[in-house]
Amino acid sequence: MKKLFYIPVLLFSVCFSCQHPEAPVKTRTPKQYSSEQLRNNVAVEAAGFNGDESGILVSNNQSGIFNAYLLNIADSTSMPITHSTTDSWFGVGYLPGSSSLLVTHDQGGDENNHLYLQRKGDSTAKDITPWPKSANRFIGWSADKKSAYISSNHRDPKYFDLWKLDTSNWTPVLLFQNDSGYDVAGTSPGERYVAIVKSITTDKNELYLFDRSNKQLKKISNDTEATWNAAAMEKGDSILYYITNNGSEFSYVVRYNIKTGASSRYFEDKWDVVAMSLSENEKYHTILVNDDGRNKVLLFEHATGKQINFPSLGDSEVQDLVISPSEKNIALTAGSSTSPANIYNYAIETGTLKQLTKTLNPEVDQADLVKADVIRFKSFDGKEIPAIYYKPMQASDTSKTGALVFVHGGPGGQSRAGYSNTIQFLVNHGYAVLAVNNRGSSGYGKTFYKLDNRDHGYGDLNDCIWAKKWLASQTYIDSNAIGIYGGSYGGNMVLNALCMHPDEFKLGVDLFGVANWMRTLKSIPPYWESFRKALYDEMGDPNTKDSVLLKATSPLYNYEKITKPLIVFQGENDVRVLKIESDEIAAGVKKNGVPVEYVVYPQEGHGFQKKENQITTDKRTLAFLEKYLKPAKAANPNALP
Repeated sequence: MKKLFYIPVLLFSVCFSCQHPEAPVKTRTPKQYSSEQLRNNVAVEAAGFNGDESGILVSNNQSGIFNAYLLNIADSTSMPITHSTTDSWFGVGYLPGSSSLLVTHDQGGDENNHLYLQRKGDSTAKDITPWPKSANRFIGWSADKKSAYISSNHRDPKYFDLWKLDTSNWTPVLLFQNDSGYDVAGTSPGERYVAIVKSITTDKNELYLFDRSNKQLKKISNDTEATWNAAAMEKGDSILYYITNNGSEFSYVVRYNIKTGASSRYFEDKWDVVAMSLSENEKYHTILVNDDGRNKVLLFEHATGKQINFPSLGDSEVQDLVISPSEKNIALTAGSSTSPANIYNYAIETGTLKQLTKTLNPEVDQADLVKADVIRFKSFDGKEIPAIYYKPMQASDTSKTGALVFVHGGPGGQSRAGYSNTIQFLVNHGYAVLAVNNRGSSGYGKTFYKLDNRDHGYGDLNDCIWAKKWLASQTYIDSNAIGIYGGSYGGNMVLNALCMHPDEFKLGVDLFGVANWMRTLKSIPPYWESFRKALYDEMGDPNTKDSVLLKATSPLYNYEKITKPLIVFQGENDVRVLKIESDEIAAGVKKNGVPVEYVVYPQEGHGFQKKENQITTDKRTLAFLEKYLKPAKAANPNALP
């Protein structure tokens, strides 16, 4: 998976879109909300159940940053577990049969997450991964529930090994030493096999099983250009489930017999299957499908394959689920484009669904928020490009609105039809937003995914130009008031749009965008070593003649072409796109005499987690749009001359 950073020409008059969103029955002006009001919504995610399944371990940002809480199922109250005021802390899970739990956090966005033991009643947490400058991730619990599996790069900063930590003393034991750029996917319940993958390109990897009994690697994948990822292993260490797009545009689940080598397709859909998991005692399995920008989560009896339907959640879709150890309860995370995700408990045996959170600020009327539409438009070469569209309620032919082309991160990311505080804030204040899934985005088949390889800044950027043309063809949008907004890879697209197509967009909003591909590709974190070759295969190797292409698509080498207003946001501790990238592009564009605003947040990394910084970003962006993008008011046709 790409992970650098979460157009024949048709007649203008009729062919910009093969699908238009349905217009609201009646145009109206919704109540406008401040950023503080919308950011006073709560973002929440479930990690697992406590020992007696009376509560669900969640992480939410109600305090301004994320902390861990225990959410009581009976009365929906929540009890704080961590009390950080600086860095976000996230719940990992309760120790089996214990009131103690694991939590994780990094330092100011440096991505070096450590795992901590938090005992009930203790005011401080114990670092069980106390290795300086290391990144550590929880993999799962051992079958006897007496140990935790983790991956860590503390032995070698470039590679992640698999370790087993006894929960009685947290002494680490090495299970798999990674010296060849593998990524550890997990271990079998009996610990005999370790599933590992090796990146070849961003479109191809290899899947192996490492047999710890004889120290042998067994290759599961073949040599076709396809992706292969381990999903689950049954007890008995004999059955592996993996997800691949071998011989297909979209990914599907395969059931593989480790002992015999026999395999068969287990589940497939017309869209990508992105995850499959087994419950504690293998009573159930779940499937997650990326269904045209929306999640589709399916629950099955594992032994029979019979699907179990969830009760209706209205407009909300299930975004994630956690099945309890007893297999009697499911913690569901579900939301919609007009509602932040909420946590529900579903009692499987009784079919009872209970909503446990209300994350939308009660000051906000959900009817004032805009539902996302999935649309498609034709690009420069006739290719159909998917996008997620948000039309302001107040937009009309007589009250035209400005608009933004919104570009996701990546390369290889995808804009989804879920809830976004950022987008809802902009749309609520009268700006249409088209979140384009340009060529190279995930979720639309492997052919579409590969279309931007060695073509970044050209085909993918032209898709954004034609997204702008689609917006301009909407009669209620002022075609002279369209800007471009994006973060990370999307921020690079913003800067390149202003450089390479200086007359297309009225302004740019850049959040920690890549300004110099040469430097970014050379300075990726050491723990991305296993992915470096694949990344260079797609983007270009900065140490070879590819540097010519990389310089051509690096805004820092073209900033003198930027003539439109630009605002830049950057985290001081960003390890993926270094602060110097934004420093230099902001300084360079200022030399052009162009209006530039630059905002740097201390103790933030690649993405902003503190609400106060998110609010500042909203406010500064809106003020910037109001100053440089706001459409001129239409003349009153009934006014006297």
